[in-house]
Amino acid sequence: MILSKVRDPRLITIRRGGSLSDADHRLLALWAAVCAEHVLHLFESVQPSDTRPRLAIAQVRAWVNGEVTMSQARAAGGHAMAAARKLSGAARHAAFSAGQAAVVAHVAAHELGAAAYAIKAVRAAAATNERDHAGRLECQWQRQQLPSEIYDLVLDDQHLRNEICWSVFDC
Repeated sequence: MILSKVRDPRLITIRRGGSLSDADHRLLALWAAVCAEHVLHLFESVQPSDTRPRLAIAQVRAWVNGEVTMSQARAAGGHAMAAARKLSGAARHAAFSAGQAAVVAHVAAHELGAAAYAIKAVRAAAATNERDHAGRLECQWQRQQLPSEIYDLVLDDQHLRNEICWSVFDC
């Protein structure tokens, strides 16, 4: 569970009663796609013929560009998460990251799901004694990818939801 019981109005678009601009919603989606794509190889190395996670990332980028609907991106996210369910470890987390990235088109707050699952994927791929360090490095890398327009919002969101995101944002 990566979503709070009470939704943060900063992660709800203005047209739905929140304060998130469409431009920032798109930036959150792009950042989530970057996080997911960074670990996609961990899925593809195990399931090279399954294109669902890669398609989910492509669909959220297409949504950002106005080329597909929110529903199409969300559906692709669901398919990526279905690809994850039969797996374990790094491959599973990487596919979930892609799925979470795609559903940012529907609910902006899924941006942390994409990032958290990517960190979990990196941790799972690392040697047991290197997992915490690998997770911290991935978290730091993700933060370096954040556009300045959403940097403070995402860091505050990480602070607020870190506990329900498996405490992966302690980097």
